[in-house]
Amino acid sequence: MRVIIDSPVWSFAFRRKHVVEPEILRKFNELADLNDAVLIGAVRQEVLSGISDENVFENLRQKLSRFHDHEATTFDHETAARFSNICRKNGVQGSHTDFLICAVAHNNNLIIFTTDNDFKDYARLLPIRLLR
Repeated sequence: MRVIIDSPVWSFAFRRKHVVEPEILRKFNELADLNDAVLIGAVRQEVLSGISDENVFENLRQKLSRFHDHEATTFDHETAARFSNICRKNGVQGSHTDFLICAVAHNNNLIIFTTDNDFKDYARLLPIRLLR
């Protein structure tokens, strides 16, 4: 079961000092150990953004380097735009990265692992699957 991991889960796994949600960390570690954790470049950028300490940035960059990016194709970006339009038409707003995650997941038969509740709204309108 290949699973695309959203930014909050990566941040939770690598940036948080205290484990508040052990079940999320356990599931992330299980997916990573089985090589089922999927990362896309836009998510890598989000996770690394906003780190002012160069040593912390480099440490996190090294941890993430274990995971190779699943490349988003032109078709993925077009699908993301289509998904954004569908959601917007139905009163649901989202970020470009969120819709790219949805598109890559849909186009590659991946499940999405996130703690972001916005994805529940997307799932009502889009053909995506969320990890429970």
